Amino acid sequence: MKTTPIRPLVVLVVSALLFGCASTQQKEMRSELDEIRAIAQQAASDAAAAQARADAAMDTASSAKSQSEQTEAKIDRMFKKAMYK
Repeated sequence: MKTTPIRPLVVLVVSALLFGCASTQQKEMRSELDEIRAIAQQAASDAAAAQARADAAMDTASSAKSQSEQTEAKIDRMFKKAMYK
């Protein structure tokens, strides 16, 4: 009778199962990583758009401030002119 050693077979089967599970987990992790990258890219795009809107709002506010200062100076000149009369 010829007997086959069981220990090497068990080690081979367990190794195959572990490596098979590891490759499946790597695929799942890679998929999740790709999803996270897509979310991060979308967040960066949204942040860039928000920054552009904030810059435009600052430009508008700066323009309004300048116009307000010019109007204030004009009113001051008109008031002083009226006081001298």
